[in-house]
Amino acid sequence: MSWLFPTVGLLGAGLAAGFAGGVFGIGGGFVVVPALLMMLHLLGGDSAQYAHVAVGTSAATIIVTSIRSVTSHAKRGAVDFEILKSWAPWIVMGDGLGVLLASHVDGRVLTLIFATGVLLMSLNFLVPRLGDKVLSDQMPSGALRVGLAGGLGAFSSLLGIGGGTIAIMIMTLCGRSIHRAVGTASGVGTLIAIPSAIGFAIIGLQEKGLPWGSVGYVNLPATIAIASTSILTAPLGVAVAHSLQPAMLKRIFGVYLIVIALVMFRKSLQL
Repeated sequence: MSWLFPTVGLLGAGLAAGFAGGVFGIGGGFVVVPALLMMLHLLGGDSAQYAHVAVGTSAATIIVTSIRSVTSHAKRGAVDFEILKSWAPWIVMGDGLGVLLASHVDGRVLTLIFATGVLLMSLNFLVPRLGDKVLSDQMPSGALRVGLAGGLGAFSSLLGIGGGTIAIMIMTLCGRSIHRAVGTASGVGTLIAIPSAIGFAIIGLQEKGLPWGSVGYVNLPATIAIASTSILTAPLGVAVAHSLQPAMLKRIFGVYLIVIALVMFRKSLQL
């Protein structure tokens, strides 16, 4: 029965990740990474490896969650595929850089970076002066687009998230509605997750002390458990997102990010 608790926990994380991915246009990494850090000890291995395995496994689960979310948002006409097409090459390049950086970062430092990033991003949604500000009615282009998209890819792959939060911030600052930003951001998760998952699997192949069932820094049992339930709740999250008023959606997202940041700060002290 020792397998029962981690299985139930991972299935539950998948349900939460899918719902969060649908509501907020994120890949679910903000749910999956903390859940994995709490569950991975049940699969054995060296605790020093848990942060990297959590990030790599999160990237693998985001592939499923983000694809399910973006198709659901697209049915409602809330995905700007032109943005995804023009940003894709630079996001993928940044993605590769983030994976390389992650291979040289200590697990505790990686967790602290995750928590700090999440806390800072919450301000955009909780402080009206920031969240409601519109800097332009056009999306960035040229060198600015390259820098932002590359940075988005690097930061997101480093943390095992789908990049939706940052993408939503950029799009709302450029005059896109929160609902359209959320829908498009769910597609960003797919662009980030596929190369990230492959990269983390590769850089972890020679590592020792990984939890049972891991291929590099991607844990297959956890990936299957989380992905199998996330696809069920992603469409439900999309429906909820489109039923909420924009201001309410922003506030809920901001509070959600603060809670996750606090959990991760606490977890970093235990690694």
